[in-house]
This record gives sequence, structure tokens and C-alpha cells, in this order.
Amino acid sequence: MSEYIRMVSRRLTFCSMEIPNEATIPMPSAADIIFRYFPELNDRQRTQINQLGELYTEWNEKINVISRKDIDNLYPHHVLHSLAIAKFLTPVEGSEILDFGCGGGFPGIPLAIIWPHCKFHLIDRVGKKIRVASEVAQSIGLSNVTLQHGDAGECHRKFDFVVSRAVMRLETLAPLAKRNISSKSRNKLPNGLICLKGGDLTSEVEASKGDTLEVPLSDYFKEPFFETKKLIYKPL
Repeated sequence: MSEYIRMVSRRLTFCSMEIPNEATIPMPSAADIIFRYFPELNDRQRTQINQLGELYTEWNEKINVISRKDIDNLYPHHVLHSLAIAKFLTPVEGSEILDFGCGGGFPGIPLAIIWPHCKFHLIDRVGKKIRVASEVAQSIGLSNVTLQHGDAGECHRKFDFVVSRAVMRLETLAPLAKRNISSKSRNKLPNGLICLKGGDLTSEVEASKGDTLEVPLSDYFKEPFFETKKLIYKPL
């Protein structure tokens, strides 16, 4: 009997070594979709990305900057969408980027996390939205971001790139952005406007003067949400 007990004991010990404790199994995170497309992020960047979920959920209950029906899709529909620009552009150190009509901080804040070597200035005419962007940037320790409550014409600085996400039609946006574009380029990609849009952009592109490059976001991301989303680049 004692030999039988020893055999059972050894089997139980072996099984306990094979089956990890549930507490040691990492739980899936909503932010995992970001890390799948950007595996090179360091620990600090991953922590900052993870913090966005709780911070935007908390602030969105006070100030509606994201549709309450869509807040559960924060990472794919807002953070990853913003980071499509990081798939298109690799800016050199010291590049300066203006987020035009940033709302609650998209695309500027996710890009500032990805590119800590760049300087970002976020502007929006709605004070409540700028407050949310400011609080989020401060909470996650972004030191490369400045913010401004104001209209487009109230920012007089020059930048390498102007970025935006679904702000206005291209033929209206491009002339406004051009006023803030530096005449000296430091990146391989000439200075200009990079904006994220959706749907059929034929009329906008035709109405906008000058060269325009249209990139389907399905080239970067496989989720169905991105099938109708585009990145538009205009050298200015």
C-alpha cells in the first residue's frame, strides 16, 4: 500500500509541474493588438499604451471625446488607427509634428508614445477635448507633447508634418496645414500633410490641388474595420 501511495504521489507531483497555476497564465489584454503590430515597443512604451485604456474610459465618462458605443473598441478603432501613420512614416530624431484638430489626443498621443524622439504639438478648438488630451499625456508621462486650445490659424509655428484624423475635407485641410509646414525638410519623406480618412475619397482628392498619395490601411492591418480606411499624404 505504501508503494502505491508513493507512485500516486509521484504522478500528482509530475502533473502539478505540467499544469501551471492559473495566476501564472498571462491574461489577454485589449492592448495586445497594438503589440502584435508593433512588437518592437519597449517596456515603458508598452506600459503607456496599456494605461490609455483605463484613462480614456475614465475621462470619457466625464467628457465625451469618443462615442460611448465605441469606447470598448478604443485600441483597434482609435489607437491602432492612429498608429497607421507610424507604418507609413519613420521620422528622424527631432522631427516636429502638429496634430491638427486632435480632439481627445488622436493621432498625436499614440504617435508620441511610439516616437519619443519627436516633438508633438496638439491643437483643438474645443477646450474640453484639449483638457482630456492634456490629462492623458500628463498621466502617462509624455514629455514630448505640448497642447494648445485654439483654432487652426492661432498656431504660428512651423513643423515637418501636420497629421490629422477625420477633421475636414482634404481641399480645405491642405491649405490650412500648409501655413504650418516648414520649408526645410529633414526627413526622407518631404514635409507635408498626413491624414487618416475613410470611405470614397475620389471627390476630395480630385478637388485638392497638387500631388496626393492614397494608401489603404488594409495594407497594414488585417482587421475588417480598416478595409474602408485610408491614409492620405500630400507634400506641401
